[in-house]
Amino acid sequence: MGEDLGARRPSIATIFNPRRGRGSAPSRPSVVVTDEDSPGPPLQLSNGAGVRVSSAGVSAGSAPTPVRSPSINLASPAPPADPETGSASESQREKTTKCTKFRKAIFSKTTRKVVVGWLVTCCVTASWVGATHLLKDMFLQKTPPSPSPPDPLPSAPMPTSNTSQPVKMGVQTQVFDAPFFTTWFCTTWTGLFFPMYLASHLCFKRDKSSLKVTLKAIAQNFRDRGVTFSKFMTRCCLFCLLWVVTNYMYVYSLRILDCTDVMALYSAHVSFVYLLSWVILHDQFVGVRIVAVILCNTGIALLAYMDGITKTKTLGGVVLAAAAAAGSAVYKVLFKKVIGEASFGQVSFIFTIIALLNTVLLSPLVAAFYFSGYEVIEWRYLPWPNLVIAAALSLAANLLGNFAIAFTFEIFITLGLVLAVPVSAVLDTKWYAVEFEGMKLAGVVLIMCGFFLVLFPANWPEYITKVLRWGRHRKRNQPRQQPEPVDYRTGLISRSHLRSPSGLIR
Repeated sequence: MGEDLGARRPSIATIFNPRRGRGSAPSRPSVVVTDEDSPGPPLQLSNGAGVRVSSAGVSAGSAPTPVRSPSINLASPAPPADPETGSASESQREKTTKCTKFRKAIFSKTTRKVVVGWLVTCCVTASWVGATHLLKDMFLQKTPPSPSPPDPLPSAPMPTSNTSQPVKMGVQTQVFDAPFFTTWFCTTWTGLFFPMYLASHLCFKRDKSSLKVTLKAIAQNFRDRGVTFSKFMTRCCLFCLLWVVTNYMYVYSLRILDCTDVMALYSAHVSFVYLLSWVILHDQFVGVRIVAVILCNTGIALLAYMDGITKTKTLGGVVLAAAAAAGSAVYKVLFKKVIGEASFGQVSFIFTIIALLNTVLLSPLVAAFYFSGYEVIEWRYLPWPNLVIAAALSLAANLLGNFAIAFTFEIFITLGLVLAVPVSAVLDTKWYAVEFEGMKLAGVVLIMCGFFLVLFPANWPEYITKVLRWGRHRKRNQPRQQPEPVDYRTGLISRSHLRSPSGLIR
């Protein structure tokens, strides 16, 4: 028996998958090999007999005991899991974790802000371009031509003829030329800020007591800062004056220049905001933003002389648009300096007060300009749809510019202004056949480049350093090439181009 076991022992490693003949029934294991000292399950052999082998060996006189059924050890641990089942479960877990990470990446707060930010950018661009082009179209409209009175009859009788005399058409007159009235009308719509804020507050919270608490908190915040009623009204009058003057210069420049030129010049206010913030608010100095200021000023100079030196009308329009950009920068920086970090309720309340002051205090001035003939308004032919839609789009742009920061990042709001320039250029080219070439094109491009440079973060060199280090890190983590075999007879590496691996000269 010992000789048989010794002869069969080398085949133990191959009996886990025994060979089966074709058409034969699967054989049951009849030999059990166990080790009493080891906790593992018994080893089974299909040799036609059941044998139990202990750690001390097999006695010579022992005889094989036939076993009709496989032995089951209840005290032994469970058999190991199938490797195919384990790999399938691991792949399923990996898929689950990947799906979970993908869902978290899609539905994360940052992703939602980015998606909302692009929507806000599109809305700001559409509202800004729409309001500007509608106002420009109002200045281009004229009254329909009316037939002129017939010529007086001559004293001598004229020979009669069957041909009818052509009717002479009268001269067309401009329907609308009132930039101050436009500014006053659009500013009046700003009074909807606070009512819309209250309506949204009631819609989302639906609690009247919370509304009272919000109103008391707005008033209490001004009191804590030492702002009395007289100080508050004085500051609101100052902001109202800056607002009206800035918008008046913007609208007046539309009478002279194209929409794209005016919007590009107004986009330069971002560089002016940085300069004033650096001087007044003591913001951090960033060298690349100074370069942006230089580019914006160069673009303004090119646009000022794009039609030559003799045409002072273009120069005056560029000066007005650039002054509007500077006035907008002064308004924003002073608002930040005087009001400070204000809540949405305080901002909406201030805008509503500015609109009320504009409506009450500047109404006599609007009437004086109209009756004196300084501004022309043909009420019969006045395009009210253009004026109302332009005022609504201007209100939408201001609402997004002030309140969209609660839902997205501020950079998306600012991008809406600069993206409005190329969109307006496409519309000017298609509708008014405006050509962008020479100094005009160079000025617009320089202002847009300066705008993008202002958007650079203050620590932009750190981002560039991280990108460079990331590239080096990727190169280091790349798998190294396998070294070529070394010829131990000569000690030479086979990568040499002069010698072969054996050391002979090639």
